[in-house]
Amino acid sequence: MRLGVLDVGSNTVHLQVVDTHPGARPIPTFNYKEELRLTEFLQADNTINDEGITTLRNLIKRAVTQAGIVKVEELLPFATSALREADNGGEIIANINRDFEIDLQVLSGEEEAKLTFLAARRWFGWSSGRLLVIDIGGGSLEIAVGVDEAPEVAVSLPLGAARLTQNFLTGDPFTEKSIRNLRDHIEEQLDSILPALVHHQDTDRAIATSKTLRTLARLCGDWFDGNGKQIKIDSIRKICNRLGEMKYDERAKLPGVSGNRARQIVAGAFVTESVMRNLDLRELEICPWALREGVILKWMDWTEK
Repeated sequence: MRLGVLDVGSNTVHLQVVDTHPGARPIPTFNYKEELRLTEFLQADNTINDEGITTLRNLIKRAVTQAGIVKVEELLPFATSALREADNGGEIIANINRDFEIDLQVLSGEEEAKLTFLAARRWFGWSSGRLLVIDIGGGSLEIAVGVDEAPEVAVSLPLGAARLTQNFLTGDPFTEKSIRNLRDHIEEQLDSILPALVHHQDTDRAIATSKTLRTLARLCGDWFDGNGKQIKIDSIRKICNRLGEMKYDERAKLPGVSGNRARQIVAGAFVTESVMRNLDLRELEICPWALREGVILKWMDWTEK
């Protein structure tokens, strides 16, 4: 069966197509991605402006067209924090579903965390024991912990790299004051979930997913001791300071850092450092699977019932 997952996130509209069948590993066959940066279209009244709506609709139209070209049998579209939190998000989605004849569903932050955890569990297997899974998106941070396929704790915070960059970081390079305000905000937000996570610190493996964390792992490998498959606490501390001192053009020239990622990698690094320090994590392992794979796996489980 050919499935298409249409991920309408804060940063991108991303169509991932896989071939699979019940009990089989999803095999990627096609990818189509365009930058969106939806948080930049958010107005003071917490609505997405007309330009943002037009941009979103055009990107979704092209992605749906691509899905048809590659003969997707089932399209699984979902939206995350940017549309979830916008006051006119429901209206936008209703119009998109009507006009493009799709069923775009909004995932809650908890659902994102649970689906990402499922993907990590399937990737690492039962022998990996208790997992703590961290995902940093454009609009939110998800953390989940557990020993089964469904986590015991799944939380989401508005600590996405794009959101934090837009709301806090100014200057080029970013000013010390704006970085200090960013760090204070991250600590305040994390304080609200630490009581729920502190007794889960004794995990067997700490896992990182998402493009932001994969990029940081690569930088850890390029700049310090590593192979690009993990993030160590000492390395991320050094990276935070180094990235924070660089100008945008300098960050954009780094290996594996796109123009869009260069804007928000600093915020992503500080979120990573803060999470690792507060949860006393010495190392994060990179998992290639994340939310999109979790959506596929959940759907395939459902079809088998």
